[in-house]
This record gives sequence, C-alpha cells and structure tokens, in this order.
Amino acid sequence: MAPATGVRELKKILVVIGQLTATIVVTWFVASQAGLSLDQLRGIELAAWNVRWGVLAASCGALLLGYFANAYLWGRIVSDLGGPPIPPTVSVRLFMIANLGRYVPGKVWQIAGLVALARQRGVSGSTATAAAILGQGIGLASATLIGLGSIWVVADGASWRWILPVVVLGSVALGLLPPVFHAVVGAWFRVAKGAQPDGLAPARAAAWLAMGLGTWIVYALAFWALVEGLGLEVSILPTASAFAAAYVLGYVMVFAPAGIGVREGFLVALMAPQLGAGIAGAIAVVARLWTTVIEVVPAAAFWARHVAKTHQAREADE
Repeated sequence: MAPATGVRELKKILVVIGQLTATIVVTWFVASQAGLSLDQLRGIELAAWNVRWGVLAASCGALLLGYFANAYLWGRIVSDLGGPPIPPTVSVRLFMIANLGRYVPGKVWQIAGLVALARQRGVSGSTATAAAILGQGIGLASATLIGLGSIWVVADGASWRWILPVVVLGSVALGLLPPVFHAVVGAWFRVAKGAQPDGLAPARAAAWLAMGLGTWIVYALAFWALVEGLGLEVSILPTASAFAAAYVLGYVMVFAPAGIGVREGFLVALMAPQLGAGIAGAIAVVARLWTTVIEVVPAAAFWARHVAKTHQAREADE
C-alpha cells in the first residue's frame, strides 16, 4: 500500500470514528437531559402493552403512503423544472430505491443514487439533482413548520404563544416574495453544493410546499397512530409535532446516518413530558424500527425488481 493511500484510509477510519463518537455523545446528552436511563428501559414490559393491531396497521399504511407522496413530489418537481414527465409508479420506485442511500453516513448518497436512476429514464443529471435538493429543502421546511407545534405545546398558557402562528404565516408569506425567495433558494443550493436551476418561481414553490406539508401531516399522524396503536393514550398535537421536530434535529446532525441515535434522543426529550422518559425511550426505539422497516422493505423489493429487469435487458441486447 502506497503511503498516500494509507493516509487516505486512515483519514476515512478517523472520520467514521469521529462520526460514531459524535452520534453517541449527542444522543447520550439529549437522552440524559430528558431523564432517560438504561435501568428505565430494562424495566419496561412491552408485552404488557395493550396493542391495538388495527390502529398499528393503519399507522404503517399511512407511513408508506407518506413515503409514496414524497416520491410523487420529487417526480412533480422534475417535470416542473422542464424534465420529462415521470409516471407516479416510476417516481415511487426510483425514489424508494434511492432512499437506501439515507443509511450511509453523509447526506449525498440518496441524491447520487436518485440521479443515477433518473438518468436511465431520460432525466438529465442536473434536473434530477436540482429536484432532489429542492425536495429535501421542502421536506425540511415542512417538517420544521409542523415541528413548531412543540413550541406551542411547551408554551401552554403563555400569552406570547399566540404570536407563533402569526410569525409562521408571516415567515412563509415573506419567503415567497421573489427577492427573499431567490435568496433563500440560492443559500440552500450553496449548502447542498448543487447548481441552482433557472426559472424557479415562488408560485410553483408554494404548490410544492403545500404538497410537502400534506406529506408531513401524513407522517406526523402516522406516528401518532403508532403510539396509539401500542396502547398508549397521547395527545395528537404534541405527539405529531414531536415526531417532526425530532426529524429536523436529527437531519441537521450530518454526522449521524439517517439521524440515527440523535433523532431518538430528541424524540425522547419531546415525548417524556407525556409518557415519562422510560416509555418515551421505548417509543423512540420502536419508531426507528417502524420507519426503517416500512422504508427499507419496499425499497429492497423495488431494488430487486430493478436489478432483475436490468439484467434481462442486458441479456436481450447480447
């Protein structure tokens, strides 16, 4: 092994170790601040929970519907940016397969995979990348807006909390003003290290944001149904908004693949006031398994089908 290669490999190992360390430290700190301990987790008897299987199944179906709606939004953005129309079934398949890249450290692999798959459907790399970056920004903005409900709950009884809806609506309206809109979009593309497409209009962005909000409402309600399905009585607003807020906080921690660990820590902190730290910790673990299985299993099935079709096409060309 050449010295330069050895140095690069060492740097990669150190980066991975640093990411794992940062993930563990942040997760431990947030969870400990919420009062969670390992003894509390060990003392929870999941078998004693009064599971409502119908509600639990509905939560799984709603979550999958949210994933599909997010995929449709990406396909819609592609066509709005001048790319070829992508049938919903195709956009769902491509998007779900690319989502497997979310489980690799860094936030670029999902986009890279989506671009590679989209090119096979005649979508240019620049259009596919721009649509993916815009989709991520819309999803993050939508989750943030819903996650702000956590502040509303925490500020219960405070006179100033009624200012929050005004601030949110005012911020959205201000963000859709052309000068502000283009400045915000430009900043997001610089953060994502992508090329900003020409001709972006606030009106189209408003339609995308509406779809993104609809998708995140489905996600948040699916999580509430999950908790209810496990036999726990919880209020809908703090539960739904906690899920969105934890997602945003996990997303911005770029060192954690798919926000793993960090998202759970914040979810514990936000759910503990309702359920107690121990049960909130168990819910956070269940929620991670729930979101992963509902995402990965269909994505893996789509991937297997995609590989089989690609192999058949190559054999037909030979």
